[in-house]
Amino acid sequence: MFKRIQEEQKDMSMGNNNHQETIIAQGVKVEGDFKSQGDVVIDGEVSGSVETAQALHVGDHAIIHANVVAANAVIAGEVVGNLHISGMLEILASARVEGDIETQTISVAPGANMNGRLSTTTGKSDSPNHEA
Repeated sequence: MFKRIQEEQKDMSMGNNNHQETIIAQGVKVEGDFKSQGDVVIDGEVSGSVETAQALHVGDHAIIHANVVAANAVIAGEVVGNLHISGMLEILASARVEGDIETQTISVAPGANMNGRLSTTTGKSDSPNHEA
């Protein structure tokens, strides 16, 4: 049993934990390139670039001046930069997005403020099949 616990702890320390989450809290400011393999929650300020292999959640008080790459994203705050979301992008009513968006699926709530080009992809290739 002790050996199994050691192996589980080793897996977690080696980054094999599938439930990793990084939180940038309100009042925190990050400058530079931010990269993560797990879920990312941003409620503070980020300048530079943001990339995650998993889900991104941008809180309603967040301010992001960066290009963003993520598997899926929910945007409630401000994003100034291009968004490349390979799966589902949800833009909430409180969101303000300025930049080009490329995603497979998008949902935009009434009241959301968007300025930029929108390209949707089929998910089978990177070629856009629709621009708005």
